[in-house]
Amino acid sequence: MNAKPSHRTSVPVETPSARYEILIGNGLLQRPETWAGLPRASHAVIVSNTTVEAIYEATLRDALSPLYRRVSSLALPDGEAYKTWETLNLVFDHLLREACDRKTVIFALGGGVVGDMAGFAAACYMRGVPFVQVPTTLLAQVDSSVGGKTAINHPLGKNMIGAFYQPARVICDLATLATLPQREFSAGLAEVIKYGPIFDAAFLDWIEQNLDALMARDALALSHAVRRSCEIKAEVVGQDEREGGLRAILNYGHTFGHAIEAGLGYGEWLHGEAVACGMVMASELSVLLGLMPGDFVPRMQRLLQRAQLPIAGPALGVSRYLDLMRVDKKAEGGAIRFVLIESLGRATVRPAPDELVARAIERHLTGV
Repeated sequence: MNAKPSHRTSVPVETPSARYEILIGNGLLQRPETWAGLPRASHAVIVSNTTVEAIYEATLRDALSPLYRRVSSLALPDGEAYKTWETLNLVFDHLLREACDRKTVIFALGGGVVGDMAGFAAACYMRGVPFVQVPTTLLAQVDSSVGGKTAINHPLGKNMIGAFYQPARVICDLATLATLPQREFSAGLAEVIKYGPIFDAAFLDWIEQNLDALMARDALALSHAVRRSCEIKAEVVGQDEREGGLRAILNYGHTFGHAIEAGLGYGEWLHGEAVACGMVMASELSVLLGLMPGDFVPRMQRLLQRAQLPIAGPALGVSRYLDLMRVDKKAEGGAIRFVLIESLGRATVRPAPDELVARAIERHLTGV
């Protein structure tokens, strides 16, 4: 990354159950002020994965050692395919083996999979211990680390087993994005892009104008993209912590995307890749329902292609898509509910006729 801004910004998150800060800046892991005011304890546990541990575990350990008498760490297998009960039990095994108490602070160092599993473990262990999100991927910084949704996957559905459990702090060190592989970086951009259509049309314009800078990982552009994404998510989560209504709009493209992930097998496509394709299908459905003009779909396709993201889904079969989507968390009484765009910057959640859903899928499959 270039032109690293030295300042640190903060986005507050206020929910009925917790209040915390999202810190955004370069080099936050090495700054003592980053860690000031965190829950006090004798023991801190770093949960990462085998990839991230080799790059950042020592830096985080050095930062935490002056604050906690003991710092232990655990590296989980890397990848969405390991977001399972078996892997989650590795975290519990470590916590019990190290005689961790109810004040032990868990630090989730890594991407969305690590954050989800470490957060779920924190919610369950001794019925709740503090945890801190230290996301090292773009997707985790702009989405999964914020808002307290923690979960593991089930073969029949993504993120179907979990808990709402808010972190004590989220620390988005933009410097960690420099080591992110391009495919992972593009996957994170999918979650940045979604915020425009669902909440902020001006942000969508900004992303289109600045995508080249984002792809080049320009630090100023990244700082704005991460901050604005977090601001939007914090505002939505503050109004609807447990996804009773408004928060569901954050799942734009996810109903289709989760079907792709489950249908192919978790880890075959990255989450952001599946969401990108899902946004195209959801955009098509918005057009078919008469909510959006026809030029909305090609606009989204162009933007996603520029971000090096897929815009056509795997040919699983329409009936398979529909079956998988009926397990989606937004489904009610077997009826699939979709996040649709009714005007740029404004989303709605509603069911749609199966025949229109099928048409939206069929128009955006590989080989079509």
